[in-house]
Amino acid sequence: MITPDDLDTAVTCVVDALRPTVDQDWSALAGSLDWTCRATAEHLGQAHLHWASQLAVAAPTQYVRWSATAQELAPPAGVLDFVEAAGRILALVVRATPPETRAYHPWGIGDPEGFTAMACVESLLHGHDLTTTLGAALTPPADLTSTLANPLDPPADLCARILARAFPHEPRPTDDPWLNLRWLTGRTQIPGTPNPATWRWRPTPLDEPWDRAPTPAPMPFTPLSVGKDT
Repeated sequence: MITPDDLDTAVTCVVDALRPTVDQDWSALAGSLDWTCRATAEHLGQAHLHWASQLAVAAPTQYVRWSATAQELAPPAGVLDFVEAAGRILALVVRATPPETRAYHPWGIGDPEGFTAMACVESLLHGHDLTTTLGAALTPPADLTSTLANPLDPPADLCARILARAFPHEPRPTDDPWLNLRWLTGRTQIPGTPNPATWRWRPTPLDEPWDRAPTPAPMPFTPLSVGKDT
């Protein structure tokens, strides 16, 4: 089971790992992504606030139509505050949401636990992306041939439960759940084990039907046109 306390743990792991990096260049690309560190951090905060909104109104068919960003001139420390605040807000909303609530996500109609699990995934994986770039200067390699260590080290039990809730349909190639989670989502490689071509988390409860690949694939928003949907 995944709880709001787990989301608080994930957010704390990320924030604690990133707080020493706020004097670095957040315009650099985050890990293997095409996004800057700032854009990646803002995306993380946006995802959490979107999902809080979904649960708050039990949105049935699409995302609530709003967006949020850190202030344009906010320094990295302010962007990190935005990330933390968004995660804490989602955790508070989940605590206040009845477990039978269902809300739209393009990959399935989720329950509070499903949204919490997705938020933990987003936190840890994008935290990994960010610390891969920003944390490198903080964690020199043990020797000249090793890969730079990543300062993000989430609890193994949390990672195992995230995999069980969000990815029950995916393989577990090793006994290390954090490694499996990063491998599954293309953040690292496991020798002799090709990364999955695609991956998708499960928002729906495990005892309810779930179509992993609906056709056509739903979009988060129905496009608006002047005079029709506004």
